[in-house]
Amino acid sequence: MRGNGRCGKADLSSQDRGGLFRPDKAVNLLYRAYAALTGGLFLACFPPFWIYTRLSGRYKKDLKERLGYLPPHLFHSLLPPPRIWIHAVSLGEVGAAAPIIGALRAIDPRCSVILSTTTEHGRKLAQNTFGQKIPVVYAPIDFVGSVRKALCRVRPDVLVFLETEIWPVWIAEARRMQIKIALVNGRISVRSIGGYLKFRPFFREVLNNIDCFSMIGKEDAERIMALGAEPGKIRVSGNAKFDGLAGAADPSTKKEMRQIVNVGSSQRVFVAGSTRGREQAMVLEAFKEILRPFPDTILIIAPRHISRVPEIELLIEKSGLTYQLWSKLARGASRRTEPVIIVDVFGVLFKIYSIASVTFCGGSLVPLGGQNPLEAAAWGSVVIYGPSMEDFLDAKALLEKAGAGMMVSSPKGLAEKVIWLFNHPDALYDCGRRGRQAVVKNSGAAQKHAMVIAELTGQLEAVGSGQ
Repeated sequence: MRGNGRCGKADLSSQDRGGLFRPDKAVNLLYRAYAALTGGLFLACFPPFWIYTRLSGRYKKDLKERLGYLPPHLFHSLLPPPRIWIHAVSLGEVGAAAPIIGALRAIDPRCSVILSTTTEHGRKLAQNTFGQKIPVVYAPIDFVGSVRKALCRVRPDVLVFLETEIWPVWIAEARRMQIKIALVNGRISVRSIGGYLKFRPFFREVLNNIDCFSMIGKEDAERIMALGAEPGKIRVSGNAKFDGLAGAADPSTKKEMRQIVNVGSSQRVFVAGSTRGREQAMVLEAFKEILRPFPDTILIIAPRHISRVPEIELLIEKSGLTYQLWSKLARGASRRTEPVIIVDVFGVLFKIYSIASVTFCGGSLVPLGGQNPLEAAAWGSVVIYGPSMEDFLDAKALLEKAGAGMMVSSPKGLAEKVIWLFNHPDALYDCGRRGRQAVVKNSGAAQKHAMVIAELTGQLEAVGSGQ
C-alpha cells in the first residue's frame, strides 16, 4: 500500500525539485513564491535561532524533530502498512484526534498511527493521552528540506491534517511521494475565510492535492468549496471533539478538583476560561457585582496565555480582592482561603470546568472569535459568552438550541446573567443538564472521520470482508 514516491535524490527530476503540486500541471508561480519565501526565511533565521537554542537551552531537544530528523527508534515497533500520520497542532486538535484514533483502531486494529503536534502543550497532552501506544513527534516546519526528511522517515500511506491545518509545502511533498492526504474535523471560520479568499488561486491549487475533506458542518463545507476544493471530495461528518469531551468528563475528577479548591458540592464556582486581553478586567468587574448578593462565590480565572498572570495579579490587587495561585493549591503548598484563584499552569482547565456552576467562555467579549464552549458544557456547566464566537458558531448554535448557552455583551450583562442563574438554582441545574445531554447526543463524528481515513488506506473493504 505504501506510496511509490522515493526519498532519495535519484527521483528528483527537474520537474519536481520545487515540490510541485502536480507534475502534469504548469508551474504554480504562487506556490513557487511561497516555497522561495519560506526557504529564504528559514535560511536567514536558522543561524541566529540555532545560537539562541544553544545559549538559552530552549527548543534544544525538539529542534531536530522540527527540522525533520525524527528519531528512527520511534518507528521500529510500528506494524506493517497501513501507516497513518495524523497532525494535531495543539491541545484542542489533540483532543479531537484521540477519539478519531480510537475509532480508527476499532475499524482496523492492524493500522499504525503516528501523531505530530506543533506546540509543547499539545505534545504533552498527546503523550499523556497515548503513553507508549503511538509515537508522538513534533511536526516539521513547512520547509522543503524538513518536510521531505520527515516524510522519508515516517513513510506514511495517509497523511491527515486536523481542522484548519493547511501546509502548502508539506502537502506538495506528500503528493510528490504519492501519499494520500485528508483534512478531517475540518473547519473554516467566518473570521478566516475572508483572508483565505484573497489568495484563492493559491489555495485552490493546494486543496486540489488533498484527497478528501471531512468537514465539521455544512458551513465549513461551503467555505472550503469556495476556496477551491472539489465538491466530490467533501463530506460533512460532525465535530469529533464531542466524542472526546463526552468520554473525558470523568465524575472522579470532580472530587479531585473540589479537594484542591476546598469547596463542597453546593459551593458556587464561577470559572472564566481562556480569557484574553481586556477580558481579565471585565471578569473582575462582573465578579465584584456577583459578590454583592453571593459573597461566598469563588472565581477561578484561567488566562489563555499564562504570561498574563502577573498582569492579572495587579488587576486583582487594584480591585481590592485577594487571590491564590492554582499551582500552589494543586501541590498542597497552601489551602484555599481567598475568593479568587488564578490558573497559572497549562492543561488543567478542562478538569477545572468539572466544578464550575457557571462558565464564561473567553475570547468572546473581545473580538477574538471565542473559545470552545463544549469543554464546560460536557461537565454540565452553563456557558456564557460574548458576541464574538465566530470560530465556534456550530458549538454556540448547538448549546443555544439546547437552552444551555447564553450570550451577553458587557461585564454588567455577565454579572446580571450569573446572578439570575444563582437566584434560580433549578434553572441553573436544568440548563447545565441540557448542555451535557447535547454534547453526548451529538457524539459519533469520530467514527465518520475515521471511516474517511480508513477508505484512503484501501483497507476498509478488506477489513469488512474479513481478509
